[in-house]
Order: sequence, then structure tokens, then C-alpha cells
Amino acid sequence: MSRARGHGVEIENEDALLTPPRLIIRPEEGGFPHLAQRPRLVLDPKVGDPPQDLEGGMSGYWLVSGRLKKAFTEIDSDAFEFVECDYRLPDGTEGPTYYLCEVARELDAVDEEASKFRVNVDGGYPGGKFYDLRGGASLAFKREVVGDSHVFRSPYSGDLVFCDRMFRDAIRGAGIGSDRETRGLRFKDAFRI
Repeated sequence: MSRARGHGVEIENEDALLTPPRLIIRPEEGGFPHLAQRPRLVLDPKVGDPPQDLEGGMSGYWLVSGRLKKAFTEIDSDAFEFVECDYRLPDGTEGPTYYLCEVARELDAVDEEASKFRVNVDGGYPGGKFYDLRGGASLAFKREVVGDSHVFRSPYSGDLVFCDRMFRDAIRGAGIGSDRETRGLRFKDAFRI
């Protein structure tokens, strides 16, 4: 089930949270900058619906519900950073708890020799290369690098986040995200991208 309009939540005080010359809150190197105030979310029902458990594109971060934050931290707490937001509904009342979320763990864990995908090499990419997964790909990971991690980013995959099956199953077991009702979470098997 998908929503045609998307969410109608905006960060009302985004300008006060920026670190010039950045046009989004998230620094180029990732993480959270020092924020002089808490992000203030407002819902405009003319723009869209209330947020799902996960919404992307919030000034470089994910927006996650309180229950998704709880599930994330119970499964792999070291993989994430969060900043709590103030959220107001259209009538001015306090809304449910939401957080800006960053996948903070970055691992160079893709086994390039055992995987099937294109590697674009160019000095303009961070680290000098980019994993192009368009048109079909199959990824293998280095177990010795991944270790006990359940969630991580690759330095060469942009905003793509990788998780293991245990993480996916635990999130679904918490009642969040299924094939019919994603709640903003979309899982795709890295063996068959």
C-alpha cells in the first residue's frame, strides 16, 4: 500500500539549524552538527499525510517514529544516531515522538571480487569510486569486516544502507514494515538488487 501524496511534515526551524554554507542540516561528513535548538516539526495536511515510521529526505536525515527508534536501538544501537524533535499537529497539540536519524556506521565491507556490479572510478566520488547497482547487481560482503554489525553504510554507495536478514526480520517482528504495508521501510535482497 503506498501513499499518493507523501508526508506533509516540514522542519519549521530548519534555517536556524543550518551550518552555512550547507543548504541542509546534515554536514557533508555525516553525523549531527551542534544544534542550537531542537528541530521543530509541523504537519501541514494540505501538503501531505502524517509521517510513517520512516520518512527520508529530512534535511539529509531519516525521520523515524519512536517505535522504530526503539527497534533500531534494541537490534543494533551502535549503528545509529538520533536527535529528538518537537512535533506539532495542525491544531497545535503535541504529536507523537519522532527523531531525525543517521546511520552512523560506515564499513568498507563489500567483497568486490565476489560481487557482480559496476564500479565507477572517478576522482569526483568520495574515496574515488562509486558502486553502481543499477541494472541488476549481486553483492557479497566480507564477514571479517561486517562482524556482529547488523546495519551499515558503504563509503562507496551514497545513501544506500545495508542490513542483514536478522535485522530485517526483527524490524518486521516488531510489527513495522511488511511487503503489503511498508510504513516507509523497503527491504531489497542484496543478493539480487
